[in-house]
Amino acid sequence: MANLKDIKNRIQSVESTKKITRAMKMVAAAKVKRAENSVKASRPFTTELNSMFAKLLNSIGNINSVNVVSKNAPDNFSVLLENRTVKNVGILILTSNKGLAGAYNANIIRKALKIIDDYSNQNVKCKLFIVGQKGISTLRKKSKESDSEILGEYLNVANNPTPSGAEIIAEDITDAFVKGFIDKIEIITTKFKNMMSYQAEDWTVLPININQDDSHNINPLMEFEPNIEIILQKLVPLYITNIIFQALLEAQASELASRMTAMSAATSNAEKMLHDLSIEYNKTRQTAITQELIEVVSGANAQNN
Repeated sequence: MANLKDIKNRIQSVESTKKITRAMKMVAAAKVKRAENSVKASRPFTTELNSMFAKLLNSIGNINSVNVVSKNAPDNFSVLLENRTVKNVGILILTSNKGLAGAYNANIIRKALKIIDDYSNQNVKCKLFIVGQKGISTLRKKSKESDSEILGEYLNVANNPTPSGAEIIAEDITDAFVKGFIDKIEIITTKFKNMMSYQAEDWTVLPININQDDSHNINPLMEFEPNIEIILQKLVPLYITNIIFQALLEAQASELASRMTAMSAATSNAEKMLHDLSIEYNKTRQTAITQELIEVVSGANAQNN
């Protein structure tokens, strides 16, 4: 049986841990509501933009004859809208900078490794763009084993998703696409559902999946001013940047919700441990006192005899 000093030290250690987990839970709870509001506020715009973009591409038909060359990679819409034979796929993987978020990072990395393995079996090489220190540190090792390559690493946007941060990532990924380093762009993120639930998902950014089955719908006549080239040159970068920004918002809300849940469970476990340790401490203390009394009584009886 452990002595009183060991149990007391253990109690102090658990109490310190409990204070940390409770503080982290409160911080995550304060942030997750704002993150949830940001996600819900941005979803209608993203949904409408994607729908409008698909309808626009359906209406203009073939754009392969358009040849637009720009120094800014996202503006090269004629190249970005090409359907190519996929030999190299670019995968943007969104993880967090910090741990203690339950299985959040593990779920994303596990899904990413499965997708990389599936592409490897199809003789398709993966080029990785990784957001978050957890993903970077893990996938640096795994990329060598899976014959994949890391083309971009991003730390700041994991903690603070902004349109400018999404634009930086979009420029890097589209630059790789325009130069022919990759033929497809995917995002591995988490879809935020509620405070207790999220799901790892794989989004395809390029090539754009356009629904061609619109025979039962009446498509309105579209007129473009000043012309379709200028409109696409503005709309394609907006589409790509916005879908990356939406993925970042979803990932941040999921991370905070997962951390809040994990820290809440850790705090509850600490309270249970403290309860059990207090009982063990009292039992040990009672046993020690009883032992001392027995020794005193035994000593007194020995003297009387």
